Amino acid sequence: MTAKLIEYRTLCPDVRHFVFEAPDVTRLEFTPGQFVSFSEEFDGKKITRAYSICSAPDGNRFELCLNEVKEGRFSPHLFRMQPGDAVAMRGPLGQFVLRQPVRDSIFVATGTGIAPFRAMLADARLRASGASLHLIFGARYEHGLLYREEFEALAKEYPQFRFTPTITRPGGNWTGRTGRVQPVLLDVIGDRRDLDVYVCGLKEMVDDVRGLLKERGFDRKQIVYEKYD
Repeated sequence: MTAKLIEYRTLCPDVRHFVFEAPDVTRLEFTPGQFVSFSEEFDGKKITRAYSICSAPDGNRFELCLNEVKEGRFSPHLFRMQPGDAVAMRGPLGQFVLRQPVRDSIFVATGTGIAPFRAMLADARLRASGASLHLIFGARYEHGLLYREEFEALAKEYPQFRFTPTITRPGGNWTGRTGRVQPVLLDVIGDRRDLDVYVCGLKEMVDDVRGLLKERGFDRKQIVYEKYD
């Protein structure tokens, strides 16, 4: 299967939102939270990378939120692509999806780890579940809060959804939470232990959050995670 680039836009320095389509199918079936696997040859060696879909199912189109790794091979290649260019694809694949039935849940993301949560929250079935949902999103700088306006609008529209951004390097005009996602998560959890917690981001953050939750009595089945390195 191939993925053809339709368009892209810059979200912040080194991060782009891409829109692809899968021309080999009329509908790309997937569960929000899954990823696609892209492959390309560089100097005679095949390299494969996985990227979480950041949109809900919509015909044969899907969206990605990608960070350009300057010293890498694959992401700079994708950042050089222009509309009409194509790349080999497998999937969608992956088990980082919402457990059914959906319970009250907390989503914890840093950086482009926000991608699968954007896909989940774009799914009307999730919002119709009646579950209480809280997204905690951490970034270094305010401009790194990807899709911030979307999440703020969603919080206004759906009372059962809350959005708490936090940044580690705030500017003078920032009035929200500061620091890492871990203390924010502990504040949000409080005394509750009947929650599912979904975590996505770099390995250090994910492992730290898992450890904190286990120390507080959360069962491993309540912690669903995906690491980006």
